[in-house]
Amino acid sequence: MLEHLNRAMDHIERHLDGEVDAAELARIAMTSEYHFRRLFSMLAGMPLSEYVRRRRLTVAGAEVLDGERTLLDIAIRYGYTSGEAFARAFRAMHGVGPGEARRDGAVLTSQPRMSFRLVVEGSSSMEYRIVEKPDFRIVGRKARVPLVYMGVNPHIAEFIKGLGQETVERITALTGPEPLGIVSVSDDIPSVREEGLELDYWHAVVAREDVVVPDDLDVLHVPAGTWALFTNTGEFPQALQQMWSDVYTQWFPSNPYESRPGPEILQTRFVPGTGDAEAELWIPVTRALRS
Repeated sequence: MLEHLNRAMDHIERHLDGEVDAAELARIAMTSEYHFRRLFSMLAGMPLSEYVRRRRLTVAGAEVLDGERTLLDIAIRYGYTSGEAFARAFRAMHGVGPGEARRDGAVLTSQPRMSFRLVVEGSSSMEYRIVEKPDFRIVGRKARVPLVYMGVNPHIAEFIKGLGQETVERITALTGPEPLGIVSVSDDIPSVREEGLELDYWHAVVAREDVVVPDDLDVLHVPAGTWALFTNTGEFPQALQQMWSDVYTQWFPSNPYESRPGPEILQTRFVPGTGDAEAELWIPVTRALRS
């Protein structure tokens, strides 16, 4: 997988002065565009579009200082429709305009070319199994919240606090097949997974088939499919957030699976007398078709 990802990175470099198509990059990486965008943002720490933009402005900056091409030629070469649009983007990244940089020989910002390699740091112990699950319903309450990578998400904490004990007990009583009990569900997740972007958070259960859903609860219908189930135990919430990261940065690149559209389901059980929690993370996956 990493070899194919790096071929896609080579393709980006060869097409900085042309079209960089995410679907073509996914084809080179031998994965789906959906999985490629998610995996890239987790590995690179930024969306694909942002990386391409910064690489283009890095190379354009070198050409501005070189002085061989006019500023308008450079702007058009790297996809800007006018000198003004190029100047705004150039200043946003480098802190100076292209004319000033050429005239005064300014120090510019550089976005290094990226390549990927697998580094296993042993930051968390991660066990997994593959589960084939028939279609099911998630029943509970949902809210639109921003993505937070580290620490407790205050928006989620406030949402759960506002549900009230009676509502949580009614939701819990509807639980059916595994995972049993209350779960945290993330759905409609932005493909770039940039912190601050919004997703649907559910405080819910995987409901029994015979449940008649009360009118005041939300329902999410999930089709049958394959799931990767990961488990670990550690300090809450750091250990489970690290596990979530390790799934995308370590497990996917070294296993014959890729992510597919669908909710991500997390169940946590707090260990009495400690600050630890046992976590189960369900990720929707599909078998990767690679040569």
